[in-house]
Amino acid sequence: MENEIIVGLDIGTTKIACIVGRKNEFGKIEILGYGKTESIGVKRGVVTNIEDTVRSIQTAVALAEQQSSVDIKYVNVGIAGQHIKSLQHRGTLIREDADKEISNIEVEQLIHNMYKLNMLPGEEIIDVIPQDFIVDDEDGIRHPVGMLGSKLEANFHIIIGQTAAAKNIYKCIKKAGLEDSQLILEPIASAEAVLSEEEKEAGVVLVDIGGGTTDLAIFQDNIIRHTAVIPFGGDIVTEDVKEGCSIIRRHAEELKVKFGSALASENRDDEVVAIPGLRGRTPKEITLKNLASIIQARMEEILEHVYYEIKNSGFEKKLIAGIVITGGGAQLRHINQLAAFTTGMETRIGYPNEHLAMEVSDEIASPMFATGIGLVIEGIKRYEMEIKTKRPEEKEDASRKSKKKKIEKPELGSKRFLGIIKDWFENDAEEV
Repeated sequence: MENEIIVGLDIGTTKIACIVGRKNEFGKIEILGYGKTESIGVKRGVVTNIEDTVRSIQTAVALAEQQSSVDIKYVNVGIAGQHIKSLQHRGTLIREDADKEISNIEVEQLIHNMYKLNMLPGEEIIDVIPQDFIVDDEDGIRHPVGMLGSKLEANFHIIIGQTAAAKNIYKCIKKAGLEDSQLILEPIASAEAVLSEEEKEAGVVLVDIGGGTTDLAIFQDNIIRHTAVIPFGGDIVTEDVKEGCSIIRRHAEELKVKFGSALASENRDDEVVAIPGLRGRTPKEITLKNLASIIQARMEEILEHVYYEIKNSGFEKKLIAGIVITGGGAQLRHINQLAAFTTGMETRIGYPNEHLAMEVSDEIASPMFATGIGLVIEGIKRYEMEIKTKRPEEKEDASRKSKKKKIEKPELGSKRFLGIIKDWFENDAEEV
């Protein structure tokens, strides 16, 4: 089981990254190979052009296969975008025999029941995350399996997304010749890559600043409390630089990456950079202070949205570990200082080397790859959980096919959602 190879596929607005990894004997994640390519058909975390996205996925996967010498078939895919929202809900299961130990099957049944909640048209439950369990009104239980009781309850964090957006992701995966094994919410994946268990327990906000969206996840007492997707990211900052400096987009992106800063006060008035002129025109001079002012204005807006979500969660006063910023946007100079000024909370940059084996390149240890590495880590966790649920006594229960009706083991997590998407996809193919 330790050698099971898991692949994470991060379909972002700026880049598509495919990362191949496995857990080594020390419990660390060993990166076997990765591929990265420019993302063309994605806007704000949502697929807008199937063919372009498929080509980008195939390129990233081919590079990862070449590096890792692994034939990639199954991938854990991240889902994000402005259509994602979350809610809290409590589920209850009345047990048939209070004197029998609570089993994994009953816990799965309780999770499975959450997928039956009524949603608005065009929306589906993507993931159901148990926060804590209650057995006969005794709350705060993390692992109820093995306990006795007549009533099993749980508080759930439920992730909801647009069916069409997930359907398009699945279509791209299928057309790229791959199979989707899990759909995982991107901020949860990023959190797995950059947060420590101590931070999750103390209370922490994970802010993943991507190209099209800024993803947010709040943890407290080792429980995920709140998730949100803000429809702004690094691309809108580039757009502001392009408009504010009257230059082409490619030059705006280079300016932002090489000379950009989130704090105008950190730049002197006499620091100037020259941009090549268009077709025989004279070069354009731009002061770094002016550049930083444009970037700061938009980053302040994004961070104010983040702070609104923190206050909205009700956990503002309980987040001892403050904010951890990751994603491509975390590479912007002075972003942590601006976040600390805007929110009044301690801030650090999150690098995805917390759980990695030592021998990794500097590029893969960049905040830009936090989501991709997190998809591998979360994929391994879910795979191990699936193995754990296959206990001998449960297999024995499941094999009793005579006398009474066969016990059907409910599908785990997002597999039920993927089943719905796959059915639609197959029906579409039949119609064509």
